[in-house]
This record gives sequence, structure tokens and C-alpha cells, in this order.
Amino acid sequence: MHVGCRGRGGGRMECSWKTVLLLVCASLGVQYTAIRTLRDSLSGPCHGGVYHCQSRQPKDSRWRALCDDSMLPMEMSAAASRRHILLFTTTRSGSSFTGQLFNQHPGIFYVFEPLYHVQQAFTNSSSRLRRALDRRALLGAYRDLLLNLYTCDLRFLENYIRPEPQEHITGSFFRRSSSRALCSNPVCPEGGEGASGGQPDETWCPKKCGALNLTLASMACLSRGHVAIKTVRVPEVGDLRTLTEDPRLDLRIVHLVRDPRAILASRMMAFSEQFRAWKIWNATGRKPRYVDLSQITSTCRDMAESAEMGLQRPAWLRGRYLLVRYEDLAINPAEKARELYKFVGLEMDENVRSWIAQNTNNSVPSTSEWNYKYSTTRDSKATAESWRLRLGFDIVRTLQTLCNDTLSLLGYRVVHSVADLRNMSNSLVEPRTFQTLL
Repeated sequence: MHVGCRGRGGGRMECSWKTVLLLVCASLGVQYTAIRTLRDSLSGPCHGGVYHCQSRQPKDSRWRALCDDSMLPMEMSAAASRRHILLFTTTRSGSSFTGQLFNQHPGIFYVFEPLYHVQQAFTNSSSRLRRALDRRALLGAYRDLLLNLYTCDLRFLENYIRPEPQEHITGSFFRRSSSRALCSNPVCPEGGEGASGGQPDETWCPKKCGALNLTLASMACLSRGHVAIKTVRVPEVGDLRTLTEDPRLDLRIVHLVRDPRAILASRMMAFSEQFRAWKIWNATGRKPRYVDLSQITSTCRDMAESAEMGLQRPAWLRGRYLLVRYEDLAINPAEKARELYKFVGLEMDENVRSWIAQNTNNSVPSTSEWNYKYSTTRDSKATAESWRLRLGFDIVRTLQTLCNDTLSLLGYRVVHSVADLRNMSNSLVEPRTFQTLL
């Protein structure tokens, strides 16, 4: 097939937008209603807002193919229900690993932590503006961006990416290489030639793909039947209620939790400067006066409140919430992955099974990792409770006091001595089944 694209400087690719649409439809089988999802969303390019398709004169001519009904293959049947998946968790809970279970599926468009851009934009605002912004405003911006991403309008991110994209092209998309879709055709002209069996990695993707064209990224999103997003920036599941009740979405929330003691141990390794006081405490056995206990108590509180709400089965979460412990996923990755896919209503692709087999039994990290501090290749069973060999008993005892209710709710046993802590033959993860909401 003649693609009709020509190279531009800086690794950019300019294509005929009708050609791109036809190519995407032909190669990946986009359904008529999937394309209309973007047209009919409130923030999409073909609704009355930014792009003004209703006036039949879109400001950006490259979107006219999307707005022209004659361009849509009328013989296409109605698409199967589009799934919108949110991996909802906190930092250092195994979310990079878990997110790959969705990223490896060829029918899922996966985005790694896009809310980072919103947080950065708010944080970098003037001090006067920051004082005017409250938690409600930030959460509103988070929800607004999630809605636009689920309807495949990635150009909405331009409101937050800094420096501001030029001609809808940016080199500052956070963790782009954690998304296979953003490192593959049609977004990346070099897609599919990764360093490790066709899978792009941290080094290869930005080097070969160049700057990200957000318009092509939106098209790639439409070409896949479902969208999955990972976030660690929404504090509580209750903050997502408006999205679960939005008729444009079929939102499924996977709430990933982890033993708070393991979370702290991982944060101390990954964010050394931020957790410097904790590291001193762990190394010396003496608690510094300036240690910030809220760095873990707020995590425990948000985790427990979200789990309690989800397990109470409110009507707005019914059938849309699944609680998953990282430890269960690490010990039985294939079984738990099947449960995840059953919950979201999709078949688990062979690519996912293959990735699990290759990435959960490795004792030596691959030289072609997807990430560095966000490692996804590991001996998952061995690492599930390895924090017990790194944390001092005094810190563990303090955490158990601060987070006792959270540990109990989620089925994590406490230890009462150094011997209990170091005895790896006795798991601290209680057998527990968390019922899927019906």
C-alpha cells in the first residue's frame, strides 16, 4: 500500500491525513463507532469546541478527514464496547510492572502517568496562582485530562506540556517509551524495530522515534479498541466518581495496593534525596527529629479509604472496581493477569502471556529494560517480600503502628521481633480473596 508520507527534519513525518486514516483502518480494523467516539466527545476535534467541526470549517485542516462522514467506511459494523481502564495506585506499588500487562496487548492503547504533566504545570505556576489553586481544582484538571485521553484527544495535553508543543509536536512527553503504541507505527516511523525482539525500550524509543506528534498519537489511540491509563496522582477512588458515571465511558478501575512497609522500602531506594531522613534512620537505628511521617501515613490513609469504599460496593462503583494486591500478582502473575482481563472484559492476548513468562522469572535484569527505577523485569516471587531484608525493625514497628488499620484491612501480617521480620519462610501476606463487584 502506498502510504503517502514524507520525512521532515528532526525525525518528523508528514502524512496525508486521509492516507493515515485509511491506513489505520485497513491495518488495525478500526470500527465506525470508534472513530465517532472522538468526533462526538465534548472535547474532541469534531464537536463544537476547539476545532469547530460543526461549522464545517475546522481550524486545523489535518482533522478534516475525521470530520468528514464520507471518509468513514460505512460498511463497518458497530464496534464492540470500548473499554476504558484505569490502573489506580500510589508510587512504588508495582504499577510499572502491572501496567505492562495492559501495555503488551495489541488492542490496548496504554499511557504511563499522563497526569504528571498536569501536576508539573500546577507546580510551576506562579506562587500567586498556586495559592489560588486548591485540591479540588487540581483533581478537576486530572479528571478533565483523563476524559479527553479516554476519548483519544491527546492534543488536550498541550494545555499542560512544557515547553508548549509546536505544531502539535513535542519532545517532552513524560515516559513515552513506556507505551508500545507511542513507539510503534504510525506514531513512530521506526516502530517495530526495537532492541529487544521488537519491543522498544528507554534508550531506543526516544532516539529512533524522535519528537512525538500528538495528532498521530490520537489516531493511533483510535486505531486500538481500548485505552488503559496508569496514574499514581489521584489520592482516593472517590475522586473518580464523575468519570465512572460519565455515559461516554465504560471505566474499569484496577486498584493496585501493596504492603505499606514494602512501599516505603522501595521509595527509599528510588527517591533517595526525598527520603534521606528515613535512610539515616534505617542505617543508624536512630530516628531523626525531622523525619516526615506523613510521607507514609497519607499513603496508608488514602489506600485504606479507597479500599473500604470499593469493597462497600456503592452503586457508582458496582462492576467497575477491582482490588488487587501486588504481592498476589507477583506470586501468581499468569493467574492474576487472567483475573484482570476477565474483570475488564477482554481476552488475554498471547503477547501478554509471553511477556509474563519472560519477565517474571529473571534474577538478572535485562540490559534492555523498559525502565531504570521503574523496573519490570524480575524474579517476581523473590521480590514480593524482599523489603523484609532491607528495613530495620524499628522502622517496621513504627509503620505498623501508623498503618495498623491499613495492614489489617488488606491482609498483611505484622511482625513482633527481628526474627519474625527476617524469617522469609513465613509470608506476611495472608491468603485473602477480595470479591469483584457485581
